[in-house]
Amino acid sequence: MKIVVVGGGIIGLASAYELAKEGCDVTVIESGKVGQAASHGNAAKIALGESGPVPAPGVLLQGLKWMMKPDSPLYVTPKLAPSYLRFMLTMARHCNQQDYDAGLDLNLRMAEDANDLLDSYASEGINFEMHQRGVMLAFETEERFKEHSAQLSIYEEHGYHAQALRGDEVFEAEPALADRIKFALKYTDDRQIEPDSLTSALAEAIKARGGEVRENTSVKDLISAHGRVTAVILDNGEAINADHVVLAAGVGVRGLSKMLNMEVPIHAGKGYSLDYGPAPVQLKTSLTLEDARVAVTPLDGFVRLAGTMEFGSNSLKVNQVRIEAIRRAARENLRGWEENESGERTPWAGLRPMTADGMPTIGRLGTYSNAWVAGGHGMLGLTLGPFTGMLIADMIAGRKPRLEAQHLAMLDPNRFLRTPAAVA
Repeated sequence: MKIVVVGGGIIGLASAYELAKEGCDVTVIESGKVGQAASHGNAAKIALGESGPVPAPGVLLQGLKWMMKPDSPLYVTPKLAPSYLRFMLTMARHCNQQDYDAGLDLNLRMAEDANDLLDSYASEGINFEMHQRGVMLAFETEERFKEHSAQLSIYEEHGYHAQALRGDEVFEAEPALADRIKFALKYTDDRQIEPDSLTSALAEAIKARGGEVRENTSVKDLISAHGRVTAVILDNGEAINADHVVLAAGVGVRGLSKMLNMEVPIHAGKGYSLDYGPAPVQLKTSLTLEDARVAVTPLDGFVRLAGTMEFGSNSLKVNQVRIEAIRRAARENLRGWEENESGERTPWAGLRPMTADGMPTIGRLGTYSNAWVAGGHGMLGLTLGPFTGMLIADMIAGRKPRLEAQHLAMLDPNRFLRTPAAVA
């Protein structure tokens, strides 16, 4: 069975790898270098303890309050484009407790095997950088601490138990934290993954199983007839015939779906990361500075700072104001950071693939019998990527999926689809 996977990030590569393991003839099409778009600069962690969907109670209201503050953790760019307005209005409708709890529950279901799947990758000869340091969610204010603590029962239902820390307990667990941090939640199961090592290793594993990975190659068109995609047309004019096509190109899924006269409304949530090598301070664990919304992830030879969410921008230009806000979070919250701040590498900006309800889109596209979507994972691409790969392989093989019908409905790409006339 010939399968074309469009997109060479963690989602596309995980899907292609599982399909290659099934014995499929797999070709991955990537417009740039594999793993070098949103996968490259992410927070570099398996975020079991931070699996909530982005649309949460009060999120967009807070974003509107921050619109005049260019260095805020969340920024909503005012735009009048109809598709963007629909996206933001739909997100606003999902910023309620019921939808948030349901989304968190589903994300945790999909994430519960993440560590085991990564261990399986390693046992299958996929060599990548992985650490098991856990994570501490660090809070300056009791208000934010209580907000997160209110969700602990959902995490506990899935076997994720947090240790609540206060005062001196915080500094005993992570001496690098500054005095302003008063509270913390510590999860021991979260892991750290250097993303480039994983994506490059997956690409090699696909090739080793007979697959093809084509970089610097774009899809010009998708040709369809009688409810099937019949050919993938590349930018050089080449046509690839396939039994199935998987659209896994992050924010590019929206444009690809339009080639089939549909629209999967995945929009960009721009984020930033900044690496320091060597690390200005030594950390015992991975951190999330919750009040600043900045992740601090120690890796081999460097530490990564990652954060901010900016809706409405499709530019990869680095906004120095937002980068400075990330630097400031480290200076204010980590002891000795400013005195030792050196080795800063080039700041990175990337476009996270976001959906209006905060849930991925995984499943068959519209009424096409052989077109599939795997996208919209937001900030959980590393966390949910291995499971997504298995789920797509199950669906294409016609096996019973690993989720119940009500959960599959929450992921169904067709929940967002607009009519062809509306797309045009």
